[in-house]
Amino acid sequence: MAQTPDIILKEIRSKKYKPLYFLHGDEPFYIDSIADELEKRVVSESEKGFNQFVLYGKDTDVAGVLSYARRFPFMAERQLILVKDANKLGGIEQKEQQARLEEYALHPLNSTVLVFCFHANADERKTFIKAFNTNGVVVQSKKMYDNKLPDWVSSFCQQEGVKISPKAVQMLVDNIGNDLKRISNEIAKIMVNLRVDEGIDAAAVEKFVGISKEYNVFEFQKALMIRDVMKANQIATYFSANSKDNPLAPILIILFGFFSKLLLTHASRDKTEKGLSAELGVNPYFVKDYLLASRNYPLPKVVNIIHYLRECDGRMKGLDGVATSEGELLKELVFKIIH
Repeated sequence: MAQTPDIILKEIRSKKYKPLYFLHGDEPFYIDSIADELEKRVVSESEKGFNQFVLYGKDTDVAGVLSYARRFPFMAERQLILVKDANKLGGIEQKEQQARLEEYALHPLNSTVLVFCFHANADERKTFIKAFNTNGVVVQSKKMYDNKLPDWVSSFCQQEGVKISPKAVQMLVDNIGNDLKRISNEIAKIMVNLRVDEGIDAAAVEKFVGISKEYNVFEFQKALMIRDVMKANQIATYFSANSKDNPLAPILIILFGFFSKLLLTHASRDKTEKGLSAELGVNPYFVKDYLLASRNYPLPKVVNIIHYLRECDGRMKGLDGVATSEGELLKELVFKIIH
């Protein structure tokens, strides 16, 4: 049956292996994580030379994969056949070859762990994928929604055994975006530089991820929130001068998310920390920011700001037919938001 990536990883770490894994989806992080765990654990280091085979879809076909899968391990309990980029496997779209995969999946060798890394969304209704589900597992790794990222970062750090502050979480999310692999790599880089008893705070993110202490999206949003005209314009000017590292599109997405939640803050009847935290889907730590911003920006103003953000997005895409630099658009947007 289809299961979540976290459950599968937990089983693998407990040495509970299935003979078949079909990993697919548009988020490579979990596909690669599960494949890496299997590579690390299924076959011991001393046995890998004879019993672990990494194949690439573009270099082989269904018949080649099955010939490996049907052999028995050499003086070992099991063998691992890992097929990377399985979506490019020769014959994978042909019904005759899918039937061969289905036949094997219905009667797999228990001494073989066959793993398909399908770096795309697959149709789980296909009979050969259903057959993988019968005697193994099918795992879909979905792209994560932006509003789920903070919780994912907190959960990931907890699994890695390190505490992380809410501000540090938000800085990573705001500055890296929806790239789980990069976020996990940056967290690992920070952890290497921490003492055993240390957690990840904003200072650690600034120092080890290379985010400017003063000129980052988190501080930009904060300056707008408290209507600090000078600070907001300083950061906008910095972003304009360094547009390659600070493109406008991600900034607009973050600001749209913030002011959309501010709209909900105004509409919410429950203004308690617990109530707003649930309503907005944010860490309770940030509720006070939305309450402060709601006092600085009345409801009609928030509605206008959301209009300005949409307008800026359209102009950035050239919908008005006038060529305006991203830097100029951002500076103009700051003026409209604050004044």
